[in-house]
Amino acid sequence: MQKIGFIGTGVMGTGIIKNLLKANFPVTVYNRTKAHAAAVLASGATWADSPCEVAASSDITITMVGYPQDVEAVYYGDEGIFAGANTGSIVVDMTTSTPTLAQRIAATAITRDIQAVDAPVSGGDIGAKNGTLTIMAGGVQSTYEQLVPLFKVIGQSYHLFGGAGKGQHAKMANQIMIAGTMTGMTEMLVYAKKAGLSLPDIIETLSAGGAANWSLTNYGPRILAHDYTPGFFAKHFLKDLRIALDEAQKQQLDLPATKAAAELYRRLVEDKALGDDGTQALVKLWWTAE
Repeated sequence: MQKIGFIGTGVMGTGIIKNLLKANFPVTVYNRTKAHAAAVLASGATWADSPCEVAASSDITITMVGYPQDVEAVYYGDEGIFAGANTGSIVVDMTTSTPTLAQRIAATAITRDIQAVDAPVSGGDIGAKNGTLTIMAGGVQSTYEQLVPLFKVIGQSYHLFGGAGKGQHAKMANQIMIAGTMTGMTEMLVYAKKAGLSLPDIIETLSAGGAANWSLTNYGPRILAHDYTPGFFAKHFLKDLRIALDEAQKQQLDLPATKAAAELYRRLVEDKALGDDGTQALVKLWWTAE
């Protein structure tokens, strides 16, 4: 059984790690705050004191941290992954990051006889917990195939889109789509409430027709329950939308709907300081008393 290293024990990482442990993979973990790793340590994971130590003891080292700058620090820091990774090992970044950084990591890995894959995921905390994530990969085909047994444990859909950085581009396409469903769901609820409609009934009805979508099914009921705990942090979604818009600009694309969604999430995260809420908290821009 391959030894797995995992760096980042947040909402998503915790669910993934627990599923790997259930599948009998030995998992060594690191997180900036050790207390946040308590749940996976209690489930059987082993602690390491640095990303370097994680990589040194692992055949496959997975990272899932917050921002591209965190990814860079985890890989390139003095106690980072590249300081400890063994020849022939594989590094997999599941953070939603930039295609440029994914390409840089892959280029560095080649110089050290290490294999690298960017493999961001979609499915939120529910997908991480249930092992039903969608995995979007970029890298070499033969390396990807070595990871498929692991992907089968944590995901229900996984696809290689091309070389380094292509997984991140696929994730940007995913986030552009979700931006539309999240803003659509939010404005629908605001409208339906103002019109005096039963919100549980409207969610049930729309979920059975052409308006059905993942955001409505998974986040609509949370909003009605006043549950704004993060399946995915609003601040991280804003980060993703900004990456998507930056990549679009590089390709000379104008994405007005995504720009509008990014501005709404900017207001939520920066003006209202609600970045630690889940993405469903977007409704708080209208429902201030909720």
